[in-house]
Amino acid sequence: MLKVRDYINIDKEILGGNPVFKGTRVPVESLFQHLEKGVSLDQFLLDFPSVSKDQAIATIEMAGKLMTSKDIEKIYETAA
Repeated sequence: MLKVRDYINIDKEILGGNPVFKGTRVPVESLFQHLEKGVSLDQFLLDFPSVSKDQAIATIEMAGKLMTSKDIEKIYETAA
């Protein structure tokens, strides 16, 4: 089972608390921005060599599970 804390770090001292890939200063958001622009995962990894392929894939998988959860409305309500 994937655990968020194994792949993502949130620390107020690193980029103001924005989620970053664990062990890096690379914002998780940058992965999704790249993918939205049509940049391949391989190119993202070349652009950010401190992020491992396992980290990137796990993050995408976790996002997929989150967005397809039956409880997505509850999650959305707490984030609003």
